[in-house]
Amino acid sequence: MTACAIETTAEDDDRGGEHPGRGARPTEFTTGLTITANGAYAARLAGDGDALYVERWTLDGPEPYAVPLPLDQPEEPGTQLLPLADGRVLVARRVDGRRNTFSLLYPTGPATGELRLGAVEAPGSEHLVLLPPSPDGICAYAMCVGPDTTTLWLVAGGAFGPEQVAEVRGRCAGGVWLDRTGRILALDRRLDDGPVKAVAVDLERGGEVTPLLQITEESNDRLLLADPDSGLLLIRSDAPSPGHDRLGWGVLGSLLPVRFPECLRLDDAAVTPFAVQPGQVLMPETCAVALRIDAAGGSWVGTWQPMARRMGQLAAPVGWLAGAGLWTAGGVLRLPYATAGAPCGLADVEAPPEPEPEAVATGSPAGADAATGEPRVCRPVPLQQAPLTDGKPAG
Repeated sequence: MTACAIETTAEDDDRGGEHPGRGARPTEFTTGLTITANGAYAARLAGDGDALYVERWTLDGPEPYAVPLPLDQPEEPGTQLLPLADGRVLVARRVDGRRNTFSLLYPTGPATGELRLGAVEAPGSEHLVLLPPSPDGICAYAMCVGPDTTTLWLVAGGAFGPEQVAEVRGRCAGGVWLDRTGRILALDRRLDDGPVKAVAVDLERGGEVTPLLQITEESNDRLLLADPDSGLLLIRSDAPSPGHDRLGWGVLGSLLPVRFPECLRLDDAAVTPFAVQPGQVLMPETCAVALRIDAAGGSWVGTWQPMARRMGQLAAPVGWLAGAGLWTAGGVLRLPYATAGAPCGLADVEAPPEPEPEAVATGSPAGADAATGEPRVCRPVPLQQAPLTDGKPAG
């Protein structure tokens, strides 16, 4: 199988210059916003204190606008939301500490319509989380994590209410879609007391599990984001620095190594990718990536391309719903924000300029043998081979 090695890049230790967020106030609104895969709708919990309600945003029109979807009873702070491509919002509520109910909310004139879908039991120490919006925009999935197994549920888009679609051995977290149809899902799995390894789960083959990231035998290798058009992967792993996570990138189905650029490493801030530019078919090095930067002074935005030596940094708009945003195929980053004067807004940021061709990351593979220089690492399994693996499911 073709695969990837692992590589750190010195890049002259250029870490992107000054921090525009230093000294700035933290963002005014902190409630998260979830955006559909096609960028048309979003949803969040709005309101104050105990008076919380669902709010749906429309993002694909001339101007963004929000529609409140309140019910007779306010929502609990732990209510989970997932917008669908048709404008409805899936609501997941925890009841009596173990039962999770699901409903679809939608506007009906001046009122809010609610379609109840059913419930999923999560007994004992298990907990249920909604997975990111499916690329098809129709289906919605949830993950129920138990002490030894993780079950995946189709909670919207099925014919008869919530239905279990897969059971995976081990405790899973994360959730990244690897294709445009909502068939292949990447999860970060831990077996017993072993390291965390990203695996690919084929939902059309009963949850068949295939290894996805195997950078070293002992490393914790998590997948944060993936772009199906280009194959770009954003990875967090402690392979290059055991005990310390690093942000890196790789390409599915490529012989290019997994790289961990120094410019994505800040000593006094956490860096987390949240959006990748779509439409860059077979050009992962030119994909623009948006990053959330969190430090004591607040949160701000980073922009970067795999070809670049530097990470650009810019102040977030006031009221940015930190960690939310999307790229257009044309290279514009759209950042949602909410303030008292502008309760539903989008700030547009242009993509970083084209980097110099010679700025492609270079360096020696992390974990290489000091005498021979040969990498002593395992390699990610290409996506196009993972769902075609025959034999007994690994999960």
